[in-house]
Amino acid sequence: MPYPLLQSITTPAELRRLSRAQLRTLAQELRAFLLESVAKTGGHLSSNLGTVELTIALHYVFDTPHDRLVWDVGHQTYPHKILTGRREAMPTLKQLGGISGFPRRAESEYDTFGTGHSSTSISAALGMAHAAKLKGERRHVVAVIGDGAMTGGMAFEAMNHGGSPHGVGPADMLVVLNDNDMSISPPVGALNKHLARLMSGNFYSAAREGAKSVLKNTPLYEFARRFEEHTKGMVVPGTIFEELGFTYVGPIDGHDLDSLIPTLENLRDKRGPQFLHVVTKKGYGYKLAEADPIGYHGPGKFDPGVGLTKPSAPPKTTFTQVFGQWLCDMAAADPRLVGITPAMREGSGMVEFEQRFPKRYHDVGIAEQHAVTFAGGMACEGYKPVVAIYSTFLQRGYDQLIHDVALQNLPVMFALDRAGLVGADGATHAGAYDIAFLRCVPNMAVLTPSDENECRQALTTAFRRDHPTAVRYPRGAGIGAAIEPGLTELPWGQGEVRRTSRLPQAAGQGAPRRVAILAFGTLLHPALAAAEALDATVANMRFAKPLDTELVAELARSHDALVTLEEGCIAGGAGSAVGEALAAAGLSVPLLHLGLPDEFIEHGDPAKLLALCGLDAAGIEAAVRKRFGPALSLVARPAVND
Repeated sequence: MPYPLLQSITTPAELRRLSRAQLRTLAQELRAFLLESVAKTGGHLSSNLGTVELTIALHYVFDTPHDRLVWDVGHQTYPHKILTGRREAMPTLKQLGGISGFPRRAESEYDTFGTGHSSTSISAALGMAHAAKLKGERRHVVAVIGDGAMTGGMAFEAMNHGGSPHGVGPADMLVVLNDNDMSISPPVGALNKHLARLMSGNFYSAAREGAKSVLKNTPLYEFARRFEEHTKGMVVPGTIFEELGFTYVGPIDGHDLDSLIPTLENLRDKRGPQFLHVVTKKGYGYKLAEADPIGYHGPGKFDPGVGLTKPSAPPKTTFTQVFGQWLCDMAAADPRLVGITPAMREGSGMVEFEQRFPKRYHDVGIAEQHAVTFAGGMACEGYKPVVAIYSTFLQRGYDQLIHDVALQNLPVMFALDRAGLVGADGATHAGAYDIAFLRCVPNMAVLTPSDENECRQALTTAFRRDHPTAVRYPRGAGIGAAIEPGLTELPWGQGEVRRTSRLPQAAGQGAPRRVAILAFGTLLHPALAAAEALDATVANMRFAKPLDTELVAELARSHDALVTLEEGCIAGGAGSAVGEALAAAGLSVPLLHLGLPDEFIEHGDPAKLLALCGLDAAGIEAAVRKRFGPALSLVARPAVND
C-alpha cells in the first residue's frame, strides 16, 4: 500500500492512538496523498498543503467531534476530510453527487458548521461555546481562521463579543489564526517556540493571574499591565487580541508538530477565550506550489511531476478577462474611474489594472460591506467607482448597497462576476439571487449581457450612467463572440428580437401556437437552439431593470404565449418583472417562467447542472412543449439534442 499509515486511519480516534513519531510519518503520507488526489480531480491545493500538520495536531489534541472544530471559508479542509472518514470519497471531490470542497453539516458529523464565505468561523464557534455553557456541557470549541479572513470585520465583531463578560460570561474557546501570508522567519524560531509554550503553560498563567490579584486596586497594577503589554509587544504582535479579551500565544511554526501539539495541549484546558497564532506556508511540501501559491490555489487536473502547463490550444476569452481588459481601457479613457475589490484581484481579473493604474486600485480585504460604502464615499467626491465583486459576495454588502449607495443615488457600478451557477464550488458561491435582490432597489439598473462582446458594451453603458448600476456575467467563457474594440454603448433599456417565429397566431380561444422566449443573459443561446425546434420568437432582453416594457407588450400582443428565461432564481427575478409589466399594461397572456428552482444547487459540472435544472436547449424545449404541448405538437420540427 502506498500510504500504509494513512490508510489505517478512518477516524480521528485512531489518529489519537499514534505516537509522535508516527504523526510525522502520517503528515508525510497525508501531504503526498493530498497532492496525488487533487491533481486528479482539481480543487484547492496550496491552502490544503499548508494545513496538514495543523489539522493532524487539532484532531490529535481535541476529542472531535465532541469537541467542535470550525473552519473558516473551508477551502483548506481537505486534510480534515481525509482524516474524518472521507479518504475513499476524494476522487468525487466537487463533482456531481460527490463530496463538497467545503465543510457541510449534512456530509459529516465532523463538519460542525457549513462554510464557504469568509470570516464566519469565530462567530459560529462563539455561538457553540455559549450554547455549551448554557447546557452545562464541558466541550472545547476551536475556530481556525486564515490571515485573509481576519481582514473581515465580522471576525473582529465576534472577538469583541467573545472577550466580553455578558450573558454566561467569557466563552471557553480557542481561535487559531492560520497565518500563511508571511514566511517562517527567525522570530518564529526557537525563542518564539519557547515563549509560546511558556505563555500557554500553567506557570505563566498562574503567575499572571496571581500578580493581577495582588496588584489590583494599587497604583502598580496599571504600570504592571502596561509593562506586560509592551514587553510582549516587542516579540509578539498580540496586543490587539489581548485588548479584545483573548489570551494571545504565538506565533509558532504551524508545520512543527513538536511545537503545535504541546501548545495546543496547554491551551486545551484553559478557561476563557484563547488566541493561538500559527504561521504556515501555502503549498508547503510541494516546491512548485510553494513558488506559485496563487497559481496552485485552485488548479484543474495536472501531473504533479510536471506541474501546471499551458493548454495546447488557446482557451476562449472568459467574461472575467473581458471585464479586466474593459476596466483598463475605460480607465485610460476616463480618469475618474477607480477599481475596488474585496480581496479578489486575480479572481475578478484586476491584475493588469493594478499594474497600470496602481493609485486607482483598491483592494480593501475581505470586507464587502466596507467595499460598497467606500465606493459610495469616493462617488460623493466625483469619482466613478467600479466594484468588482462576485455575485454571491455582494449579498454580504446588501444593506450598504441600499443605504449607502442607492438611497443617495450614487454612480457606483457593480461588476458581478460568477452570476448564475458556478459548478464545482456549489451553492455557497452560486450567483443565483442578484437579479431578484437588485431589481427591487430604487435607482438601481441591472444589465444581463448575452455574450462577451455584449458584456463589454454593457459595462460601458452602465459605467456612463449617473446612478447605481450592475452588470452580471457568468464564470468562464461564453460562445466565443468576437469582441469589438472601442467603448460602444447599448441602447439604454432596450432589448432586441434575435429570431422571429414564422407561425401564425392561434385563431380564437385555442391553445397557444406562437411562442416568444424572452431570454436574460447567456441563456439566450440555448434559447435560440430550442427555438429552432419550436419555431419560436426569441428576444435578447439585455436589461432586467429597466425592463423593455414596450418590447414585452409588443411580444405579448403578437404571440399566444411568453416564456421568460434566466440563470437566476425565479422568485422575484427577471421573469417576475415581465409578469408585473404585463399586469401593469392590462395584458393577459399565458406565461411560463424558466430559471433556477427554489432550492440550493449543489456542486458539479456547470453544463450538467444546467441540464438538470432544465436550462439547456433540450430542457427549454421540453418545458415549453409540456406547458403548451397540444398546439406546439403541430410544429413539425426535429427536437433539439444537445
